[in-house]
Amino acid sequence: MLRYYVVAIVAFAVDQFIKWSVATFMDIGQKIPLISGFIQLTSIRNRGAAFGILQNQRLFFIVVTTIVLIGIIFYLYKIHRKQKELAYALALIFGGALGNFVDRALHGEVVDMLEFTFINYPVFNLADVYIVTGGVLVMINTLRVSRTEKA
Repeated sequence: MLRYYVVAIVAFAVDQFIKWSVATFMDIGQKIPLISGFIQLTSIRNRGAAFGILQNQRLFFIVVTTIVLIGIIFYLYKIHRKQKELAYALALIFGGALGNFVDRALHGEVVDMLEFTFINYPVFNLADVYIVTGGVLVMINTLRVSRTEKA
């Protein structure tokens, strides 16, 4: 079971390092192209959730994220031996959720920095990538298991 916590801790640590680097070395609003016409670093702060919804709802996010993190810990313990793929997906979600949780708890806002320049899409951070990737993997796993059980 330790391997899943290692995945979560590494995801959390990388997210926090990137956020610290952006907050330390970039001014708010500053943009640095990474791949021209595709993606850039854009230093912004977000006091809400995805797409800027629920602005200034810090206590709400702290309570909900605490419940989610505790739920993931219990569920990981329950499934870690039989459903390894699902456990890795949950570890990614845990690492990302913990990264955004720490930002909100300590600073009241999340550092966002990844911006697609080829579409109009909100700026996001690495923790968001972990959460979405983990969520997609959970859905894929659920569909795969559902099809296996039907067969």
